[in-house]
Amino acid sequence: MTKPVRFGLVGYGFGARYFHAPLLRSAPDCDLIGVLTSSPERRALVNREIPGVATVATLAELVDLGAEAVAISTPADTHSTLTEEALRLGLAVVCDKPFALDADAARKTVELSAHLGLALSPYQNRREDSDFRTVRALATEGTLGTVTRLESRFERYAPQDGPGTAGGGTLLDFGSHLVDQALFLLGPARAVYAELRERESGLDDDVFVALTHTSGARSQLWGSWSQSAPGPRWRVTGTEGTYVVAAGDGQEDQLVAGHSPADLGEAWGVEPAERYGTVYSGGTARSHPTERGRWDLFYPRFAAAVRGEAPPPVDPADAVATAVVLDAARTSAAAGAVVMVDAR
Repeated sequence: MTKPVRFGLVGYGFGARYFHAPLLRSAPDCDLIGVLTSSPERRALVNREIPGVATVATLAELVDLGAEAVAISTPADTHSTLTEEALRLGLAVVCDKPFALDADAARKTVELSAHLGLALSPYQNRREDSDFRTVRALATEGTLGTVTRLESRFERYAPQDGPGTAGGGTLLDFGSHLVDQALFLLGPARAVYAELRERESGLDDDVFVALTHTSGARSQLWGSWSQSAPGPRWRVTGTEGTYVVAAGDGQEDQLVAGHSPADLGEAWGVEPAERYGTVYSGGTARSHPTERGRWDLFYPRFAAAVRGEAPPPVDPADAVATAVVLDAARTSAAAGAVVMVDAR
């Protein structure tokens, strides 16, 4: 690519500041030219942390600056409206999770992008987590045989931090990643069962979702902000063995500590040996090196999609499939029953 894609960043809260801005600025195929935020405090933060990058109040102003694409990292209930406004202004869009509040809204946005011929991608950066890349490699190589059960968790003890209103609750927030990874690895779901607890804020937490995939494999997914004793990040069982890893991906910690792919280079996303998982087969157990995490690949791939050189890093249709499962999970939790879904 000879000319970097000019990006605007919509929002400058935690997600935009730590998950998007450093990765955009590290990508040689991207040029971050402006940040949209109405908060005086956050405008001052942008001026201090990203000197030379303009701050604006509207998407139209980003277009006037010359933006070709935007990354949207704002509260969940604004995602569909902002994404569709950006598309109508001729901007390619990366939208953070949850992509939409429900499947109908997700489907409408995806159809609009196709009609306009503009690149669109949900920000499923966790497909490039070190742990998930390892799970995918083990499954692809056949080390575990045919995968029959997947157990995956985003569990934390931070009740004062979440579930946050901006994320729409734990099912939409953590669940968007957990369900996407399960569908990506094991294929479409045909049945969904879910349990959740509503906190004093009115937002759901302590979420459990069980999927039966059309292949017959099963996924069991947990999300919580109030779990004092988190379970392993992954336990994946196949006909030939099981992989267990306790520690999750370390790229978030690197970003929050002020690092980025630009300053860490080949050390970016590398997990130390003490965080490796274990492959169990019969009566044997062996440490298994964790694949390098590669969140740094997302924006170069999206830039290539904007230039028409490659598909988006995540197919927007996958966001609809995830939203269908999350809708079914809400229905299941309310009814206390298994909900069948259309695998198409």
